[in-house]
Amino acid sequence: MSDTTPGPDLHHPDLAPEVGRLGPNEGVIGLLAEHWPRVDDGLQIRGGGAVAVDTATLCAAAVRFDAAREELGAIAARLGSLRADLATLPEHTADARAAASVLATKLDAVQSEADEIAAALREAAYAYEMVEIEAEHRLAVLAGDTARAQRLDARMTALVDGHPDAWRMALGAQFERAVMWPSELVRQATEWGVAAGGEVSDPGSIVVGGAAGLLTLGGAAVVGVAGAGRLARDARLSGTAGPVAVTPVTPAPTVVGAAGAAVGAGTPPSRSPAAVAPRSLAAVTERMPGAGDARVRVERYTMPDGSRQYAVYLAGMQSFDVGGDDPWDNASNLELYAGEASDSYAATELALDQAGVRPGDAVHVFGFSQGAMIGAHLALEGGYDTRTLVSIGSPVDADVGGATLSVTLRHTDDPVAGLAGGGHAAAVGAPGSFVAERVFDPDVGADEPRLPAHRLTAYAETAALVDASADPRVGALRDVFADLAGAESVRVTEYAATRRAG
Repeated sequence: MSDTTPGPDLHHPDLAPEVGRLGPNEGVIGLLAEHWPRVDDGLQIRGGGAVAVDTATLCAAAVRFDAAREELGAIAARLGSLRADLATLPEHTADARAAASVLATKLDAVQSEADEIAAALREAAYAYEMVEIEAEHRLAVLAGDTARAQRLDARMTALVDGHPDAWRMALGAQFERAVMWPSELVRQATEWGVAAGGEVSDPGSIVVGGAAGLLTLGGAAVVGVAGAGRLARDARLSGTAGPVAVTPVTPAPTVVGAAGAAVGAGTPPSRSPAAVAPRSLAAVTERMPGAGDARVRVERYTMPDGSRQYAVYLAGMQSFDVGGDDPWDNASNLELYAGEASDSYAATELALDQAGVRPGDAVHVFGFSQGAMIGAHLALEGGYDTRTLVSIGSPVDADVGGATLSVTLRHTDDPVAGLAGGGHAAAVGAPGSFVAERVFDPDVGADEPRLPAHRLTAYAETAALVDASADPRVGALRDVFADLAGAESVRVTEYAATRRAG
C-alpha cells in the first residue's frame, strides 16, 4: 500500500463518532484511556513476585555461560597456535591467515559477550535476592523478630555495597510492579467511564472517564499500600464463626474401586480412577461446586501403598446477601478479607471433618474467589499437609511456605483478583509454583460492571491455555494430577451448607 494513500475523512457524516464513542472533544481523558500502558501480552506464566525468575535458575545459567566462555578460550588458544604455524609459511597461507584472523576476532567478541551475559545474570540474581530479603525483612519487623530483621538488614547492606547496579535493578523491578499491576484495571475503568459519560455528552465523557480512572487508581493504591490481600505465612483468622450445618448433597457418596466399578446405591455409572482424578486445570474448573446446592466437594484417594490423599474444591460466593441462609455470601467475603473467621470457612472445616479428613492428612486445595480465600487459610492454619493450593480469581495471595505448591490464576482486568494488590513482592510456595495471568477481555463493553473477567467460565478458558502451555513450570502441577490418577480407589462427596440459628 502506498504511503500517500489518503486517510478517511473524519468529517464525513457516515464516519461521525457515535454517541458514547471516543470523539474529538474528549481531550486528555480520551487520550489517557487510549494510551494508558497495556499489559495485553497473552497468557503470562511466571514464578511470581516482582522478579519472575528465581536466583538458582539465574546462577545456573551464568555458570553455563562461564563454561561456554572457557570452551571458547580453549578454541582461541588452539587457533592462536595454528596462526603461529601459518605465519612460518607466509607465501602459501595468506588466505588461511586472513580467515584465521577473522575467526579470532569473532571468538574474542563472543567471549566478551558471554562474560557480559554471565555478569548480567548474576546481577539479576542479586537483584532478586534483594527483593526477597526486603520482603522477609518486612515480615520480620511486623512479627517483632528484631534479631532476624537485623541479620537481614546486614545482608542487604552488604549486597547493596557490593552490587549497586543490582540494587538499582531491584528498586526498578519493585517500582514497576507497584505502578503497573493495576494498569489494565485503570485503563478499562477510564474507557468505560468515557463511554458511559458519552451517552450524555462529550463533557460527561471527560468527567465520568476521569473520575472512573482516578477512583480505580486510588483504590488500587490503597489496596497495595494496606496489603490486606497479601497474607503472611503467620496470618490467622480471628474470632469465631457458626453455627453452621453441612449435609451430603447425594444420599450416598460415590466410591470407585480399582477396577472402575461404582460401589453403593444411587451412585453414577462406573468409571476408572484416572477418569475421576482431574487431569488438567480445566478439569478442576469443571469440578468446582456452586452450580447447585453443593459448596464443598471432597475427593478421597486411596493410593497403591494404602495411604490416602484428599482433594477439596471450594465454591465462590453464591449469594449477594449479608447474613442469609447460605454461608457463601457477602458477609463471609467481607469477614475473610478482613482476616476474620467466616461461616463459609467453618462449614468447610465441618465438611472436611465429615469426609474423614484429619489434621496432618495430605490435602490438595482448589478454590475459586471466596473459595480461594478459604483455601488460603486452610493452607496457612488448617493443620493439614496442604501439598497443593490452586487459587482462581482470588482476592488474596498467601505466602504458603516452601512445602505447598502454589498455583494462581489471575486476570489483570478482574477487580476481585485486584484486591490481592498484585500479590507478594517475592515468589511464594514450593519449587514449581507459578502465577498465570492475562487480560481476559481488553475490549471494554457495557457488561463491564457485571465483572465478566471474574466469571468461572472465563477462568476455565485461561485454565485451558495453561494446560496447553509448553512452559516447564506447569510440570509440577501436572505431576500432582498424574499422582492422583494412580489411586486405586476414589470416594467423592459433595456438601451443601446452611447457617443455623445461634
